[in-house]
Amino acid sequence: MKVSIDPVTFAGTGFLAGLDQASDYPKYGQGMKGYAQRFGAIYTNDLTDIMIGGAILPAILHQDPRYFYQGTGTTKSRLLHALSSPIICKGDNGLWQPNISSLGGYLTSGAIANAYYPPSNRGVGLVFRTFAVDFSANMANGILQEFVLRKLTPSLKNQK
Repeated sequence: MKVSIDPVTFAGTGFLAGLDQASDYPKYGQGMKGYAQRFGAIYTNDLTDIMIGGAILPAILHQDPRYFYQGTGTTKSRLLHALSSPIICKGDNGLWQPNISSLGGYLTSGAIANAYYPPSNRGVGLVFRTFAVDFSANMANGILQEFVLRKLTPSLKNQK
């Protein structure tokens, strides 16, 4: 639940809503009302992904899809680690395994979006568009956590 009310979540939602506003997707119209509807739709996508892919499926599948900071190694190895976070995760047994929790969360979130997106934007395309956005955002989040956020968090600078 913390992630769903985190300021970074709201900032990312606002950014994506702005991109969708610029491209007039989905067909909510323009102006503040259209932006607010896009913001609400994206936030609802995030919330369903967080709850399903970050809580329900991990509990059922015994997985931990959180990002684990590497912090050491070459830039290339750290980048590959960050980019692989939507694809692999740690299981409750401590071993790396396919991240079915996150991938399932992205797909389920996209399927649920068909309930509240405009009829002209619903369908399989919406499911896969939502999947692609969530997958890409997870990769970007991994890169931010690996290379940027650790440096901005004073209490973590000296911890390994």
